[in-house]
Amino acid sequence: MILDFLFKRNKSKDEAKKRLTLVLSYERKGLPPNFVERLRDDLVYVFSKYSQFDINNIEVDIRRERENFDELWISIPFKQ
Repeated sequence: MILDFLFKRNKSKDEAKKRLTLVLSYERKGLPPNFVERLRDDLVYVFSKYSQFDINNIEVDIRRERENFDELWISIPFKQ
């Protein structure tokens, strides 16, 4: 039980840190707070026209790969 609490707490802390990093990254680039969600919605709309793509698993993220270097990461998988 105690270990479960500790692991959940660490996950929560890590998730909060990730979100804060994302918000700060948006602000530095002048992006709206919901940029990733809006972009993902637009991609789902566009790629839903093509049956080859698995639109339920489209991923969009802003990732910090190196110090002072963020990149937009998009994954649009094909259906199996």
